[in-house]
Amino acid sequence: MKIAFFDTKNYDKPHFDIAAAAHGFEPVYYDTKLNVNTAELAKGCDAVCVFVNDDVSAPVIDKLCVYGVKLVALRCAGYNNVDVKYAYKKIHVVHVPAYSPYAVAEHAMALLLTSIRRIHKAYNRTRDFNFSLSGLAGFDLHGKTVGVVGTGRIGRVFIDICRGFGMKVIAYDKFPAEGSGIDYVSKEELFENSDIISFHCPLTDESFHMLNAETIGTLRKGVVIINTSRGALIDSEALLDGIKSRRIGAACLDVYEEESDIFFNDYSGHIINDDTLARLISMPNVIVTSHQAFLTEEALANIAETTANNIEEFFKNEICDNELCYQCGNIEHCKKSKAKKCF
Repeated sequence: MKIAFFDTKNYDKPHFDIAAAAHGFEPVYYDTKLNVNTAELAKGCDAVCVFVNDDVSAPVIDKLCVYGVKLVALRCAGYNNVDVKYAYKKIHVVHVPAYSPYAVAEHAMALLLTSIRRIHKAYNRTRDFNFSLSGLAGFDLHGKTVGVVGTGRIGRVFIDICRGFGMKVIAYDKFPAEGSGIDYVSKEELFENSDIISFHCPLTDESFHMLNAETIGTLRKGVVIINTSRGALIDSEALLDGIKSRRIGAACLDVYEEESDIFFNDYSGHIINDDTLARLISMPNVIVTSHQAFLTEEALANIAETTANNIEEFFKNEICDNELCYQCGNIEHCKKSKAKKCF
């Protein structure tokens, strides 16, 4: 089998080379992202492997089908960049539902600690031999209320970490985890009563701009916002206004809603055309990392192995447990009642 890998980085290849050799397929790596103009690169391939900022919209799906591609293998958990509804009965889609929830949850906590204890500022000062503590006062996490939006694998690991710090945890999820012992509240209650809010939910039509000008107005003054999930959960302009009005005390962002043409690339020495991102980065109480939360050796190895398993399982058995399917309405947990491919 021949698999076209799009938006490939140097840290992807070693793990996928190992997985490809073990599972018997030939990887073809492309630096470019998948879109309607680059889909032709997949001609002659059995499948494409894509990441978070590749475009798998209807026009791209049509082109892939013309070129004989039978499978889209996401090497990530999220699938908001895939038109799953349009793909039904045209091309199969699989994803990696869990690669290392610890990687993302730990990064979220690292961002929070860096922000509230001013670690990044102290680091820059001491490199200039400035050992003043002026302006570096933070606050204790112990006793603070953290609101966790989304209690899947990553959200629950983050909750465990927060409990280890002695924090009070409240959570919101459309589908609460039964028997988890998590204190679930409404979304409105969470926004109103949290000192810190961390997002760990998928991006859907319902969750798009969940944090917006209206909801920001209900937040506690000085709240810290963390987002390691998907950028468009937050209205960036509203976030900027919330920071400027002092409603939001700090923001820790590993994702950004217009990141697709910016993140994962080196633009040092260039002028960034995105004024909102430039203004956010210029704020002293904003930390931005470029979709880095997943990036651990353990996660990369798990992503490669699970992706390779998905590809092999699909082509050998005509069915894959990690298939995303629109047929039964439960996209991530397709029932596959007939024990075969959904179409």
